[in-house]
Amino acid sequence: MGSCTLVLPLDESNKTLVNNVHPLRWKNPEPASRYNLVVIGAGTAGLVTAAGAAGLGAKVALIERHLMGGDCLNVGCVPSKGVIRASRAAHDVKIAGQFGITLGGNATIDFGKAMERMRRIRAGISFHDSFERFSRELGIDVFLGTGKFTGPDSIDVEGKRLRFKKAAICTGARAAAPPIPGIEETGYLTNENVFWLTELPKRLTVIGGGPIGCELAQAFGRMGSEVTVIEAAGRLLVREDDDAAEIVRQSMLRDGVNIILNARILKAERRGTDKVITVERNGKKEEIRVDEILVGIGRAPNVEGLDLEKAGVEYDTREGVKVNEMLQTSNPRVYAAGDICFPYKFTHTADALARIVIANALFKGRQKTSSLIIPWCTYTDPEVAHVGMYEKEARNKGLDVLTLTVPLSDIDRALLDGETEGFARVHLKKGSDTILGATVVARHAGEMLNELSLAITAKLGLSAIGRTIHPYPTQAEAIKRLADAYNRTRLTTFVKKLFTAWLKWQRS
Repeated sequence: MGSCTLVLPLDESNKTLVNNVHPLRWKNPEPASRYNLVVIGAGTAGLVTAAGAAGLGAKVALIERHLMGGDCLNVGCVPSKGVIRASRAAHDVKIAGQFGITLGGNATIDFGKAMERMRRIRAGISFHDSFERFSRELGIDVFLGTGKFTGPDSIDVEGKRLRFKKAAICTGARAAAPPIPGIEETGYLTNENVFWLTELPKRLTVIGGGPIGCELAQAFGRMGSEVTVIEAAGRLLVREDDDAAEIVRQSMLRDGVNIILNARILKAERRGTDKVITVERNGKKEEIRVDEILVGIGRAPNVEGLDLEKAGVEYDTREGVKVNEMLQTSNPRVYAAGDICFPYKFTHTADALARIVIANALFKGRQKTSSLIIPWCTYTDPEVAHVGMYEKEARNKGLDVLTLTVPLSDIDRALLDGETEGFARVHLKKGSDTILGATVVARHAGEMLNELSLAITAKLGLSAIGRTIHPYPTQAEAIKRLADAYNRTRLTTFVKKLFTAWLKWQRS
């Protein structure tokens, strides 16, 4: 049947987690004569595909070799946000004095308790993604083991042959080892095992200044680690606007995080109990001694061991399974969804792709990935959320762009909250209120962005947001202020003169 990769620590919460997402005594069912759909991989894409298809009456098999729930539940969104929430609480206590709150005694951070809380909540969430629920409640044949294609319409798992009309590959991606001499021998953490920690590393180096690196660097810094971020580029969050990334950098610096940019890592090695990283920047070498190294760069698609060649499915070891816009592979019976085939590796994207697979594989739909409007958020403090095009991207496509920005320092609620770092920004097609893209930088930017995502998806112009009454005071008022700013751009000098003449005539 296979064994579960160890999930540490072996406390009651993790025992509950494993019992839900990789039950060691699980007995695989006898396969049906043929399935409408066989899904390999039970991360977000696989779970949504299987549950959605079964809910529509399809006979579905779901195969998972490791942990149901995939990265999101076990080593991604859920545990990371638990740690981030604890770190925000620690930060709020630290700055409580500016709100007139004096704490009695010294506040202390118990990293072990913070991690235990995360594990307990994760275990509670895990039933939703469990073998038990998908088998008993949803009527899906759930198989524990490694699925391998044996032909264009069949898969073997633990000695059982599953024949299918359609199949979906949803095996996701994993953290990839960085090409740094000595890193394997030195040892390092990734998102796949950093949440096993029960003691806070005194000194932590984070390799990579992208979303994962910045989120965890800031969180561990706020919890008390001496954190250093090493980034090869000249700034953090290279995909985001320069000023957005700079706000995050300044926030991290205030949290005590040391940030090294334009750096090349030459090697890693052990010296006694220390891990030593040698870095070169500006032609000079320096050594960084730490207790732990966290790698926050690089993902590799899980294409190995599937025998995709036997199914006639084309793939690339770096990019993953090759699909068309309808998520169909080179084998017309086989589809793919999620990180295994798509460049935007987010849980919510995997969910959206799964819905496309259901429509196209089972109902001969023609839904395309090109129609998706994909937002994303980096959960630093403040958060950086984005949807649609950036200004440079729009201009590169030959579009004339009007960019409007409202700083949070102009918003009453942000002032009252003491959260004035950030802004709301839209890029409009010049001469219209059509929203091409938007960025929000705020403590709860991910929540604030949804209004703009809806507007782009529903093809509603910024004027529709302007006509919508927003409760006062909220930080989301910044979004409405963007619409007000757009309306002011329509008041040309000629129009203003007409209004002035009209009002003067009314007074006469």
